[in-house]
Amino acid sequence: MLTTTQAVFSVLIVIALLFSVYYSFRYRRESDPKLRGLYASRMNIAMGVMLIFIAVTQLFFFTDSVLRRIFGTVCLLLGLWNLFAGIRSHSHYSR
Repeated sequence: MLTTTQAVFSVLIVIALLFSVYYSFRYRRESDPKLRGLYASRMNIAMGVMLIFIAVTQLFFFTDSVLRRIFGTVCLLLGLWNLFAGIRSHSHYSR
């Protein structure tokens, strides 16, 4: 059960990473400012989701250590901030 959950989270991390890279390339190649902002916000959302999945994996599925807890907490905070900023920017640029 635990290894299956870890495998699912690993796949979700890779999928979020691929979305983040995809929107990063789209953002850099776009010349329209509105679409650039939209792609940047989607990239932030994907990166936030990826960081949250990494944090959950670090905090719950491995042996307990202080360094792992600090790393997981930092990833969780960064992921939540990226997700919040991405959603806020997406609502701004999608109007």
